[in-house]
Amino acid sequence: MATNLALDDSLIEEAKLIGKHRTKKSVVTEALHEYIQRRKQVEILKIFHTIDFSKDYDYKQQRAVK
Repeated sequence: MATNLALDDSLIEEAKLIGKHRTKKSVVTEALHEYIQRRKQVEILKIFHTIDFSKDYDYKQQRAVK
């Protein structure tokens, strides 16, 4: 899908240098991957304190071979 974007050339060039990318496309693609990953992490953090757990749960006992 061809898309025309007005991007800040200085930001793209800095990202190319820092990320050692050869093309603008690779910079934007990696930035989108990182953005998506970060947003998913934020969603996981939102549910972090909503999960109930048993304080007396013994994971070692569950792993014991019987």
